[in-house]
Amino acid sequence: MKATCWMGRNTVEVREVPDPRILNSRDAVVRITSSAICGSDLHLYDGYVPTMKKGDILGHEFMGEVVEVGPKVSTLKVGDRVVVPFPIACGNCTSCEHGMYSVCENSNPNAGLAEKLMGHAPSGIFGYSHMLGGYPGGQAQYARVPFADVGPIKIEDDLPDEKVLFLSDILPTGWMGAEMCDIKPGDTIAVWGAGPVGQFAVASAYLMGAERVICIDRFPYRLRLAERAGAEALNYEDVDVLDTLRDMTAGRGPDACIDAVGMEAHHPTPAMYAYDRVKQAARLETERPYALREAIMACRNGGIVSVIGVYGGVLDKFPMGSLMNRSLTLRSGQCHVQRYLKPLLAKIRDGEIDPSFVITHRMRLEDAPRGYEMFKNKTDECNKIVLTP
Repeated sequence: MKATCWMGRNTVEVREVPDPRILNSRDAVVRITSSAICGSDLHLYDGYVPTMKKGDILGHEFMGEVVEVGPKVSTLKVGDRVVVPFPIACGNCTSCEHGMYSVCENSNPNAGLAEKLMGHAPSGIFGYSHMLGGYPGGQAQYARVPFADVGPIKIEDDLPDEKVLFLSDILPTGWMGAEMCDIKPGDTIAVWGAGPVGQFAVASAYLMGAERVICIDRFPYRLRLAERAGAEALNYEDVDVLDTLRDMTAGRGPDACIDAVGMEAHHPTPAMYAYDRVKQAARLETERPYALREAIMACRNGGIVSVIGVYGGVLDKFPMGSLMNRSLTLRSGQCHVQRYLKPLLAKIRDGEIDPSFVITHRMRLEDAPRGYEMFKNKTDECNKIVLTP
């Protein structure tokens, strides 16, 4: 089959690779009809996530048709149309029983690698380094899906791929980011990052009852999209974000702040940006945490900082004094996607949200290398790319 393979920093190639096959009695094989390039894939592309190997198949947002099932898979049959969550979860461990699927205790065969960096291991993730299981991803024609009796959700109506594909990751991630804010009527929520996850965090915050949502980014086309969803837009290259948020909230600060940016944040001050770029390039830290630092400093006393942007390891100059002395609550996590599949699918069916609004480009799988370059460099106002085999 054809698959998008990581070949080194800033290099991906579509190559012929062996077809996946059933390896475990709870496996399924899915013929992929749609996949997507995610912002967190760029962290792999840019070489900031360790334990990638040349030839690894990328992609953790995908859906398709079941073409083969293992003997212990009773929830799916050949021909079923499914969306596959990006965290791989067994459904039986303590974490899964508590709905914390992205920290499944049984799905990461390389847990020891993750423990060296993180203390304990999260779940396995499709197409996202050997530290997270080394599982081949879904930017391909077929994919093996472990624990297929737990993860995939069946799409049993005629909803098009583009309306349900993002159930695999970014829609539940944006929703969880807003959920962690404990939103109450009248709340003001600030969202750093107007990419697809940030857009879904904006939409989710409004659905949960927020009165105001303020979105912070530097790309005008992404801010325009946030404004169409009802957000107030701040371009951090034009204003001092902390001062402006104080002015907009009568000096109090937002009730909750969502970091939807993660480890490759940009900063408009050259010296500040250079500091973290140099440390990151020298592998003295793995993150550029400008958005996180700013979200903590901006949040009102006693507020919540919700982190859904991806971080991979260690960071410098973390404002722990602000977090502790001002009674802030920090919440974070890779999304527990399986927890949100059914309720969010119902919202799509009921017309409460149409996730396809984030899509700007559609490409064939063989064009994935061009797609990665476009997405990284934000050319042609690229916001979200869907790939079809």
